[in-house]
Amino acid sequence: MTPYAQAHIIGVFYCEGVIMTILLLLVIYIAYIGLGIPDSLFGPAWPAMHVDFGLGVHIAGYLTPLFSLFTVLSSLSSSRLIHRYGTWRVSAVSTALTAVGLLGFSFAPNLITLILFAIPLGSGAGAIDAGLNNYVAIHYSAAHMNFLHCFYGVGVSISPYLMALALSEKNNWHIGYRWAAYIQLGITAVMFLSYPLWKSAEKAELASASAAVRDASLRELAAIPGVRAAWLSFFSSVSMEYLCSTWGSTFLVEEKGLSVDAAAGWLTVYFVGLTLGRFLAGLLARRFSSWQIMALGFGAVAVSLVLLLLPGPFWLAVTGLFLIGLGNGPTYPNLMHLTPGNFGADISGAVIGTQMAAAYVGSLVLPFLYGAVVKAIGMRSFSIGLILLFIMLVCAVRYLHRWVLKKQNAS
Repeated sequence: MTPYAQAHIIGVFYCEGVIMTILLLLVIYIAYIGLGIPDSLFGPAWPAMHVDFGLGVHIAGYLTPLFSLFTVLSSLSSSRLIHRYGTWRVSAVSTALTAVGLLGFSFAPNLITLILFAIPLGSGAGAIDAGLNNYVAIHYSAAHMNFLHCFYGVGVSISPYLMALALSEKNNWHIGYRWAAYIQLGITAVMFLSYPLWKSAEKAELASASAAVRDASLRELAAIPGVRAAWLSFFSSVSMEYLCSTWGSTFLVEEKGLSVDAAAGWLTVYFVGLTLGRFLAGLLARRFSSWQIMALGFGAVAVSLVLLLLPGPFWLAVTGLFLIGLGNGPTYPNLMHLTPGNFGADISGAVIGTQMAAAYVGSLVLPFLYGAVVKAIGMRSFSIGLILLFIMLVCAVRYLHRWVLKKQNAS
């Protein structure tokens, strides 16, 4: 065989590899849209749901922990499941579970049915989140991680719009969940059809996993100070997202006087900010470190909290919600991408699983506390809660950064 023919064959295989890699990345991005779709439906729908079910508005604070419980359990078990079955199988089945959960919500006649279908919805979300985050953190750059979570932002931006449309035109929150379920079923089909793209990648992944990956226990991870700081960082950041996505619509209704469907529509601005923040972070990742990008975001969050505290027209609050999404949005993906470098690729899967659990623990603990606070003093507590969580987030990220620098200097 001539050198020219050899070079031609090598070039063909290289091009095929690049195309497969790009297509696989697109599938992962689409899967992350599916992860975002369920996360922003409940908040806009709740002002109508609690009326239909004859429940007090504060009951949302007791329901969301139940929805998050199975996500936490799924996140903690994700490392073992992926090690055994591979990322594709776990992600595809988990996407199907979330579609089943959404479809169940769309036909739910009562509260008990909602709780039952929260089991597949939460279980699927936790496994998708941990599995795809670890895969991208190990195999792709910080820019790709930010773009991945930008697509999550696309998902959470679509949902409030769908719910607002269902409430304004059909006056029925069930239809909003049904439309979201149809989209999720389409994404499930994409995941199952993408098996050829995953096949060669997963052979290498599973082969290297037995030699390089170890399953660290929760006690072992908790003994690492940096891991504890990472847990607190994820808890604080996702708790801020929880307050905005679940209570932002109610805040606009009760404190700013908007109608239910208008508040659901304006809440989309928060998710647009979240998406834009992660997209910009992906562009900035080529020039700035993840730590610098998070610091820039924290500045935007500080401005947003001032706007939410100010009395005045509703657009001030809407601008504040946009900025808090813009600033806090890059925190999650950048902390996630730093995980293998901070703690080692051998235990990154286990660490990421516990980080996911810590993030969703915010959705377990905070609703009980905040639901009681809302019942006692009303939605004036919305801004105060965000301020306290932001202070916690900044302190935790600062401690983690200093711990990483100390570790690097010691080595």
